[in-house]
Amino acid sequence: MDRASEMLIFVRCVEEGSFSAAARALDMTPSAISKQIRRLEDRLGARLFNRTTRRISLTEVGRDFYDRCSRIMADIEAAEEAVSSLQDRVRGTLRVTATAAFARGEILPRINHFLEKYPELNLELELTDRAVDLVEEGVDVAVMLQEQVDDPSLVSRKLAVNRRIIVASPEYIARHGEPDTPEDLLKHNCLTMYNLARFNDWEFDVGSNGRQVIHVSGNFRANTAGALFEAALAGVGLARLSTWLVAPKIREGRLVHVLPDYTHEVSAYYVLFPQGRHLSRKVRAFVDFLVDEFTPVPPWEQEDARYAPKPRPTRVRRHG
Repeated sequence: MDRASEMLIFVRCVEEGSFSAAARALDMTPSAISKQIRRLEDRLGARLFNRTTRRISLTEVGRDFYDRCSRIMADIEAAEEAVSSLQDRVRGTLRVTATAAFARGEILPRINHFLEKYPELNLELELTDRAVDLVEEGVDVAVMLQEQVDDPSLVSRKLAVNRRIIVASPEYIARHGEPDTPEDLLKHNCLTMYNLARFNDWEFDVGSNGRQVIHVSGNFRANTAGALFEAALAGVGLARLSTWLVAPKIREGRLVHVLPDYTHEVSAYYVLFPQGRHLSRKVRAFVDFLVDEFTPVPPWEQEDARYAPKPRPTRVRRHG
């Protein structure tokens, strides 16, 4: 077996986490994978993996070899893509990461149209709300919230304004009452995220007085907006969530839009990818797909208003 093939097998073992998983990915037998790794180690005169009966881990030499091999494999893939682009073909593996709730609710229901258009393309999608280093982790494209975008070296394109409103279940409102002003939130159980501190600073436009920020807190924290959504439905507390996510439940009566005069409109979804002289065909195709789907007006705000929350009448506060 040639050296490039040995490097490919080694890199897949590291990325898949085991010989058996790499064997499935490469359509080989685990014994064949193990044999090739032993042959590679013998040729190099170095042990690349620490092996136990349950798992493998890289030695110090193995980590250095993996860093070099992964760069070489990336260069090989880029060279192949460059040739393919001359033939106007979109092919290879596209690695995408996206915020979990948005990916489930808005991207995945549309992804089949994209894959049917490009049958030679394989898509690897990671759903996560953590900060992702695209270059370090080998990610081609990311779909992230504005609050997660802090790398100026990335190319970014705005997809849609992410309007957020505050909601709670009717059961929570019955037990604890409904806030009348942003300051009232300090007396309520607010659902927060522990991995994105800025998400817990709820900003309000208070007219001539400018903007007001309330740092909310409560007894439930999570790492995804989807988890906060489920907790709000269960009556745990108040959550500030995207209109596309909560509007159907508001219409069903399972959530109540509280503080309806205050809508947070300073966030947005962005599509990001690393800079480069030549944008690969697969990245360009996916970015174009997202732009076509979500701009200039996102689906949940289009004319039929399926995703738009119904306005609630302003309550009159009685005195005396």
